[in-house]
Amino acid sequence: MALSADENRSPADPPAPVPLPPPQQSPSPTSLPPPRRKRQLSFGEDFRRFFVSGMAALLPTLITLWLLVWAWNFLWESLGQHIIFGIKWMWLSMAESGIVRAEPAGYIGRYWSEDRVHTRIVGVILAVLLVYVIGVLVGNFIGRTFYRLAERAVMRIPLVRAVYPAVKQVTDFVLSKRRDQFATSHVVAVQPHEQGIWSIGLITGGGLKSLNDMVGEEMVTVFVPSTPTAFSGYVLVVPRRNVVELPMTVEEAMRLLVSGGVIVPSTRQLEQQQAERRQQQQQQQQQSPPPQPQQTEAVELAPGRPLAVSRTERSPAAGE
Repeated sequence: MALSADENRSPADPPAPVPLPPPQQSPSPTSLPPPRRKRQLSFGEDFRRFFVSGMAALLPTLITLWLLVWAWNFLWESLGQHIIFGIKWMWLSMAESGIVRAEPAGYIGRYWSEDRVHTRIVGVILAVLLVYVIGVLVGNFIGRTFYRLAERAVMRIPLVRAVYPAVKQVTDFVLSKRRDQFATSHVVAVQPHEQGIWSIGLITGGGLKSLNDMVGEEMVTVFVPSTPTAFSGYVLVVPRRNVVELPMTVEEAMRLLVSGGVIVPSTRQLEQQQAERRQQQQQQQQQSPPPQPQQTEAVELAPGRPLAVSRTERSPAAGE
């Protein structure tokens, strides 16, 4: 009878080893999926990206240079060239009178030609000095009196009378010291059109007294600038309880409006401004006189039961 290998093995023999599974091999680098390649930008997208970056870097400088060139041309065309014409006329008149050496008119015209650079430089410098001298004269009492007389004479001209007042109001608002009132004004938020829609404005003063008396509460005047020309806008007269004061300066509010809401004050600046305002309020409270303490005296109502009575002033008769 044939026996199997297990039956032929004696009990003393050790058990046969169990075969182990083959070790799993780690995937080779060639078996990994290939990395995703970045999409290569087209020439148009690459050109647009770098062009926008270049414009962002150059635009502030270009705008500044454009404003300087505009101011230069304005001074030359408005005052400089007329001053140079006056210099040429005076030189020719003095040469004909024998005060200075006689020079032909052609030489004087070529020397002060408007196409030469030094002529424009002298004209602009003299224009700036002329504006400064006029400001000094108008700043004193005598010059201010003559200026008012000249202004009254100009206002008698029919066509000028229709245009001059509006132009003067704009120039006074932009250039005169009245614009300093915005530096001390508060930035607030109001709801001019519909509840839940807010606009940023500046408190420019108190409301009209007649309107305050009619409504029966305190009103304030709020100037709401427009975007992006913050110098234009409209004026609102609203109750003080309907405005919300914002923790930002006038400059930050103007940057916010001119940029269309892109330039927003940082949270750190707002927290710093709030801390400064709280400190100012505390200083004002410390500078204000403290309230007078109330004096108390004991009144004997019953034996052993005093009552504290409060009063602010005690008359001599009561003390007796």
